[in-house]
Amino acid sequence: MKPLVRRGRPRQHTASCGLRAALPPLMAAAISSSSAAAHRLFCSPPPSVRPSGPSSPLFLSFLLKASLKPRSSLRHRSLPPLSASYADDVFAFDDKPREECGVFGIIGDPDAARICYLGLHALQHRGQEGAGIVSSDGTALHSRTGLGLVSKVFSRSSELEPLVGSAAIGHNRYSTAGAASALANVQPFVAGYRFGQLAVAHNGNLVNYDSLRCELESKGSVFNTSSDTEVILHLIATSSSGPLLARIVEALEELEGAYSLVFLTADKLFAARDPHGFRPLVMGRRSNGAVAFASETCALGLVGAEYVREVNPGEVIVVDSHDMSINTSCLLSKKPRKCCVFEHVYFALPNSVVFGHPVHAARYNFGAALARESPAPGADIVIPVPDSGFFAALGFAEASGLPFRQGLIRSHYVGRSFIEPNQEERNLAVKLKLAPIDGILEGKSVVVIDDSIVRGTTSSKIVQLIKNTGKAREVHMRIASPPIVGSCYYGVDTPRAEELISNRLDVEGVRQALGSDSLAFLSLESLKAAFGDEACKFCDACFTRKYPVPPREHEIFNMVDK
Repeated sequence: MKPLVRRGRPRQHTASCGLRAALPPLMAAAISSSSAAAHRLFCSPPPSVRPSGPSSPLFLSFLLKASLKPRSSLRHRSLPPLSASYADDVFAFDDKPREECGVFGIIGDPDAARICYLGLHALQHRGQEGAGIVSSDGTALHSRTGLGLVSKVFSRSSELEPLVGSAAIGHNRYSTAGAASALANVQPFVAGYRFGQLAVAHNGNLVNYDSLRCELESKGSVFNTSSDTEVILHLIATSSSGPLLARIVEALEELEGAYSLVFLTADKLFAARDPHGFRPLVMGRRSNGAVAFASETCALGLVGAEYVREVNPGEVIVVDSHDMSINTSCLLSKKPRKCCVFEHVYFALPNSVVFGHPVHAARYNFGAALARESPAPGADIVIPVPDSGFFAALGFAEASGLPFRQGLIRSHYVGRSFIEPNQEERNLAVKLKLAPIDGILEGKSVVVIDDSIVRGTTSSKIVQLIKNTGKAREVHMRIASPPIVGSCYYGVDTPRAEELISNRLDVEGVRQALGSDSLAFLSLESLKAAFGDEACKFCDACFTRKYPVPPREHEIFNMVDK
């Protein structure tokens, strides 16, 4: 789940003074931070949200009970054209798209919170800004969220003790650039409504968030965050259906975009995935019969759960804690399967199986295909950009017959928080994270394998580092994915298209900007060939601009900005 981006255009949500006064200060502040442009586009004339009408008591109760808190107004990173120095400051360490979060759930284990904690550890790469766990004791939900890594949020065993019960869900969060670090941004969200408590953790992004929100507000709903996840909770709360499963399905049928969700009530755990299957979600089972759900199989392995299968696109699974019965139905309309190919390019851990394919094998095949397409005659060695370039570099080296070497050492103890907006710190950023090994690089013609290039800011510094500090004779960049020319609207944190270097320059232009002696990208055809007959089931919009679900609202807001 991503917070909403609307740079340069404040969001104005109207609400009555009486309602604002009834809410906590932070909630009241959030009500005044929406987009008048959105109202003009989708709700003309702009409605005034009043605590009146038949549904208003429900929503006031919903807001006062909910642990949903006001968020930053950033959702999809949609930055205006910025100076190179600003881009360097924000992305000096890791100029990569960012997966927004990881989700985990387990039911039927007396130590559910601790198991969930371990699962979040395994998914730490999917989100580092915050973490949270909600547990159920069969009667009530118990929640703890915090900023930082999982090990920081739950640094003492006593912090897990209040999370009692045999069921739990958890969430790791990664914020978009510029989003203020705040505890309010951390999931799972817990809400109380007339049928009880409901917790949710969400991975993905809804492209019709704005229109849904305007429709709900026009009917009296009051929002206290800018999170698309809150829309899901409001849709469930206002559904006319009876059982919770029917309410969830009715809500999900209104959504467009990407979502992998886990819900928790006092006695049930729900897992759901969007009809296209953009984001991964898998199911496993522990030896004691407990059922687990996770964004990646690596989390199942860590907690001793055996992989069972994927949650299918459009499927909703319900596990009842009373008898551990599993009810599953593909209740959502079938649509063409479009799994995110970038999970295999960069996001997922190599020891995971994602969308039915081992990640390490896919990356190895990308590298081998790249070697056949774009060899580097006269090169001496092949090195990866750690860590995600490792298996692609191994595939390139073995396919080309060149020695594989670890020429760059990555420091895993350097974060982003120390970076200050001055030139000296920006120039030191890559050196602090990556250290060249002179004895391997000096005087050599080096093939450098990376998984992708986004803005190009980090790649250019890596080339300079290998040439100037490592004293390599030549640097040949090889990228194990096609050029990124389009932004993602399905749960991946990418820049605007005009900031993507391959969208602005051809391959030779990018090479000159990086300062490398040669540059080549994996072709789209070879990327697809790695998946064989299943290639058509992957979303490659970041390489082709062919979006399975048109990002219509983002396009409209871009026109408003202009």
